[in-house]
Amino acid sequence: MEITRPTLLLNKEIALRNIENMVRKAENLHLNFRPHFKTHQSAEIGEWFRHAGVNCITVSSLTMANYFAEFGWDDITIAFSVNIPEIPEINELAGRIKLNVLIENREGLAALQEQITWHTGVFVKIDTGYNRTGIEFNRVTLIDELLETIQKSPLLEFKGFLSHTGHTYQSNSTHDIFNRHFDALLKLKALKARYQNDWPEIIISLGDTPSCSLCEKFDGVDEIRPGNFVFYDLMQFKLGVCKLTDIAVRMVCPVVAVHPSRNEVVIYGGAVHFSKDSIVNIDGKPLFGRIIIADGDKKILLDEKNYLHALSQEHGILKIAPRDLSYFKPGDLIEIIPVHSCLTANLMKEYLTTEDEIIKMMPFY
Repeated sequence: MEITRPTLLLNKEIALRNIENMVRKAENLHLNFRPHFKTHQSAEIGEWFRHAGVNCITVSSLTMANYFAEFGWDDITIAFSVNIPEIPEINELAGRIKLNVLIENREGLAALQEQITWHTGVFVKIDTGYNRTGIEFNRVTLIDELLETIQKSPLLEFKGFLSHTGHTYQSNSTHDIFNRHFDALLKLKALKARYQNDWPEIIISLGDTPSCSLCEKFDGVDEIRPGNFVFYDLMQFKLGVCKLTDIAVRMVCPVVAVHPSRNEVVIYGGAVHFSKDSIVNIDGKPLFGRIIIADGDKKILLDEKNYLHALSQEHGILKIAPRDLSYFKPGDLIEIIPVHSCLTANLMKEYLTTEDEIIKMMPFY
């Protein structure tokens, strides 16, 4: 297929290898594997997981849960705290599949208890240090109250405690990732020990790609929910979570203009394609992607003196070392390794595989 505009290129072989590696790790550690599908958002890629033996999944919205339910996924956890206005739609889905939802406050649980019409699993969302959502692990008075309320409901079933240790993404080293993961384990193990006598089937569910990729100790954890690992990206590479050869996606962008006077190249590929996520480059400035160029039959990853350094809506600006400007001319196609594959995929809505196939994503978010 001829590429004429920004295109998200997916290396199927690498993605399949990433899936197989995580499936094998979960099996070796005796953990239930419930991958997060928010990264790829594709029914076809979902089948790659199914062929690897996966039978339960995580999603980030009710819309996404409905999309994957249409393709036969019938054991789904929505890893987003209950959105009260959507409870009528939650009822509709819970009548068709085995559905788990999250609660983190009295109001959400009260609305569920009042409106739910089908058997639904409930996880209590725990904040283990990310400080985004969830209940602090030591607020046991509130947790006790929530569990008592769940126990009184004939349609709500307490499944366990769920946490997203997203603060591993803020780590400064792999050692820091291990420390944050270990701290989360201690907090979740304490909760499990407190409630296991009354709830012997309690599940501890943990999800983030850095710890699930690097760590080998998951004492007390029953289930993992990584998502980004299927593609990885520059953020994961910078954290030391993956190798460059594990990153399965590239943005292919046409060169529009070359400006030697300021050592810059303009590409067709902006914030509407990449998102505005960045990491800090070696020069201390924001980096939105690393550059791969074609040199004859070879592909070369340029060093970090060459990088995607600015984005507007449709334009991307590459900062290029003077010695490397000769690699670029208008009309060329270059590849960019994105900083955050989840957001890039969400914006692009389809993939071109290295086998020249088009893979569509869910039509809306």
